[in-house]
Amino acid sequence: MRAFDRTPLFRASVGFDQMADLMDRVLAAEPVQPTYPPYNIEKTDENAYRISIAVAGFAADELSVEMKENGLTVAGRKGEDTAERSYLHRGIATRAFERRFHLADHVRVTGATHADGMLHIDLVREIPEALKPRRIEIARASEASQLVDASAA
Repeated sequence: MRAFDRTPLFRASVGFDQMADLMDRVLAAEPVQPTYPPYNIEKTDENAYRISIAVAGFAADELSVEMKENGLTVAGRKGEDTAERSYLHRGIATRAFERRFHLADHVRVTGATHADGMLHIDLVREIPEALKPRRIEIARASEASQLVDASAA
């Protein structure tokens, strides 16, 4: 694994600790990422997203969606199949899985639906009022000097 010195990047930046953590996670990740189950991430609106995961063969009660801090974990555990079956070809994977997603700040899960072999997880980014851009009025020089004189008196 290659080590990168990020010190020059942080000399002129403040508050980008999460970006450094994200870069560390990406660089330390396993070279082969799991591909099961396949999923899509789509942007459905300005601040809305949807994760769609193909979970063919799983019932809704065999799936779990959990959000903890900035992480979303989706897991599937298939119940024991008590029926004796003889397969000529078994191509539908129903093995247990756990898929993790890292969510940005202020992103929360609004709901999950299971239909037609797909698990859809809806997300929304809710930016607090304190973090939204706001317009700052610029006072004229004469008004500013009056404010300074009033506060000094």
